[in-house]
Amino acid sequence: MLKDFKEFVMRGNVVDMAVGIVIGAAFGAIVTSFVADVIMPPIGLLLGNVEFSGLFTVLKEGKVPGPYETLAAARAAGAVTLNYGVFFNTIMSFLIVAFSVFLVIRNVNRLKKKEDAPAPATKECPFCLSVIPVKAVRCAHCTSELKG
Repeated sequence: MLKDFKEFVMRGNVVDMAVGIVIGAAFGAIVTSFVADVIMPPIGLLLGNVEFSGLFTVLKEGKVPGPYETLAAARAAGAVTLNYGVFFNTIMSFLIVAFSVFLVIRNVNRLKKKEDAPAPATKECPFCLSVIPVKAVRCAHCTSELKG
């Protein structure tokens, strides 16, 4: 059983998948930082100094009654909150990751199409424009000699 498990793990697909997961996790961290630290601050400035990650609504007050200045203060008081700002940041992160994956898949598909294109089996005779095999050295229709 241990030998079978080792063979399974050492297959190319499993190792490739593991590498992809690790790179994906690192990419997710980069995108999260990009959204929180680069994208959202200028949008917040344009909308009047709004900090999206701090936007929340109190659904139920905690042990210490509100109002709460920050989401961290509300959480510390045990309040039940609806964190729509954090949700908005998460949506932005998802859209960036989804768009990045779309671009990668799109380019991979383009490369596959170029690799998968079979060589043509026929060509046109330059003299009579009839369809002839690619390897033909003389046209079967007009009997012209073909060069190259």
